[in-house]
Amino acid sequence: MTGTLNALSHLWLALGGALHWVEHVQERGEGNLPSAFAVSDLAAASIGAAGLALAEWCDMNGAPSGNVALDRRLASLWFSFSIRPDGWSLPPAWDAIAPDYRTADGWIKLHTNAPHHRAAALGVLETAAEREKVAAAVGLWQADALETAIVSAGGCAAAMRSRSQWLAHPQGVAVATEPLVYCEREGSAGDRSHRFDIARPLKGIKVLDLTRILAGPTATRLLAGFGADVLRIDPPDWEEPSLAPDVTLGKRCARLDLKTEAGRAVLRALVREADILVSGYRADALERVGFGAETRRALNPGLIDVSLDAYGWSGPWARRRGFDSLVQMSAGIAEAGMRASGGDRPAPLPVQAIDHATGYILAAAAIRGLVTRQHTGCGSRWRTSLARVAEFLSALPAGETSAQFSPLSDADFTPAIETTAWGPAHRLRPPLTMAGRTITWDRPAGRLGADIARWC
Repeated sequence: MTGTLNALSHLWLALGGALHWVEHVQERGEGNLPSAFAVSDLAAASIGAAGLALAEWCDMNGAPSGNVALDRRLASLWFSFSIRPDGWSLPPAWDAIAPDYRTADGWIKLHTNAPHHRAAALGVLETAAEREKVAAAVGLWQADALETAIVSAGGCAAAMRSRSQWLAHPQGVAVATEPLVYCEREGSAGDRSHRFDIARPLKGIKVLDLTRILAGPTATRLLAGFGADVLRIDPPDWEEPSLAPDVTLGKRCARLDLKTEAGRAVLRALVREADILVSGYRADALERVGFGAETRRALNPGLIDVSLDAYGWSGPWARRRGFDSLVQMSAGIAEAGMRASGGDRPAPLPVQAIDHATGYILAAAAIRGLVTRQHTGCGSRWRTSLARVAEFLSALPAGETSAQFSPLSDADFTPAIETTAWGPAHRLRPPLTMAGRTITWDRPAGRLGADIARWC
């Protein structure tokens, strides 16, 4: 069994799928992203899991999909940016003071892309937003103490830990006991019949997207590629300038102020009609504005409720803010990469692999929720976390770093021009096909808040 099929088998079982479906996957291509970890196996397996879920959905609706063809190289490339601007440029992915810093006893990563996270870090460090001054201030702190101080101030930071340190840490212990994918059936869906479209298998499925950087938007982008009506909701002041052109593909994007009763009333109406809700906020974020899990279930008993968080759903860090790059530092991935490379500073994965893999796992969970609902008449709740997916990656046998992919080329992109809100662009070719069907999107990438918060 190849590394991809091994990883896919474990993922598919975690999603509650029957193992015989894995036999329908045909992987083509060789090579790996350069890493001490099996990143390309993870990429192909997580995208393959979403493909299997869709194949199962098609089969249930009388449209057998045949084999699922999976391109290993393209799957790996989709774990980076999928868009190539033509005549314009994406903004920098990282804030100017966001790199790793030496502390008095190790390393720490500051995540300062969001203005309020930047302000929290600078407030704790009592310094100006200049890299040299930040480095000098960080160097006076112990890594754990600075991490605690910044997180307590509402910011985001992660000290670099080894794998053994993480596995002994109370949060690492908690994450290790959680299932890779949690699923619970809930509520009666009532009549949810719709006309199945062979060409667009998720056409007519309403997906409410309450996500941000980066796993959740990856999940809903894929659902949109299969034909779902994806409506993304953001707060009035939230922006993702470096990521929106990549992840808003196929979606309508609106804004709601959930601090107001008017905004909450609109969201209640949207939840009532949704088939799938994907949430990427912290575990208590929706609860604090009146949309906790029980409220969502009461509004819509047949809802397929899919959630992720950063550091897991139990343990002392269950509600901690976090991102892929921070989880890599916490969970020992950056330290393991440093040792493998022989370097003297954190060596993260070559792409935000935990984010992307989690996104495709969420997409697979959402589609499996549709299968479950059609079969049993029940809604369902699904969840995972970046930290738990990091554990899954860490357990995979390491790939061959010598067999790397050739450089990105024009042949990796579709020839068609995508007319995004920022200008023309090319998109990577889809990594997945089934019985002649491929992933296609009905709308180009667009700006956050450009649409009205209502279903089509």
